[in-house]
Amino acid sequence: MVSYIISKSLFQQVHHVPLPPLNAPNLGITPSASEVITKHLRDAIVAGHFAEDEPVRQDDIAKLFNVSKIPVREALKRLEAEGLVVFQRNKGAVVTRISEPDLAQMFEVRILLEDKVLRLAIPNMNEATFARAERICEEFIGEDDVGRWAELNWELHACLYEPAQRPFLVSLIRSIHDKLERYLRMQMSLSEGKDLADHEHREILAACRARDIERAATLLEEHITGVCRSLFEQLPGHR
Repeated sequence: MVSYIISKSLFQQVHHVPLPPLNAPNLGITPSASEVITKHLRDAIVAGHFAEDEPVRQDDIAKLFNVSKIPVREALKRLEAEGLVVFQRNKGAVVTRISEPDLAQMFEVRILLEDKVLRLAIPNMNEATFARAERICEEFIGEDDVGRWAELNWELHACLYEPAQRPFLVSLIRSIHDKLERYLRMQMSLSEGKDLADHEHREILAACRARDIERAATLLEEHITGVCRSLFEQLPGHR
């Protein structure tokens, strides 16, 4: 009996020896297959690798990622919720085409929401806000990757809106930006699109630093309206 107790105690000690550091990945935060596919498809659609109304074939995507169609279907459902694809009878998922009237309405909603959140944010802005915004502006003007321009554009807007402490409102604005991103890339790719955006961003930032709420809101409305007008002039068939 005594030997059994001693053996059991030794067994427990052996099996409680801590493991050496193994640099093991945190599988609890590893993205799922559907999340990985969603990101790649989203990037491809936004970058224009898929044309409007073009089918996104589940079989082809599944073969590309060497997975079953289940995570592909989950990814397409997420993209449908984001407004990037729509499911059509006999076609499956196709890349969404946004009509000119719908685009115009999206920009109208942007003006309404972003005007409101900027007015709420300016009284709460501090030097950390302005320093971060300046860093984003510097990175934006020095960046050559068109895809990164759109990311930095949102980072700057988010930086100016976060002090409003209205996360739900900011998330609504973000969802509109995501739907418009492929068109914003087109607009900023124009010869003066990037430089003009940088100039207007810095003007808005200067007004925010001066705590001039009315001027900042006016500049923001002019900025969004100008982007919309420039984009419409470049759309095929626009008259």
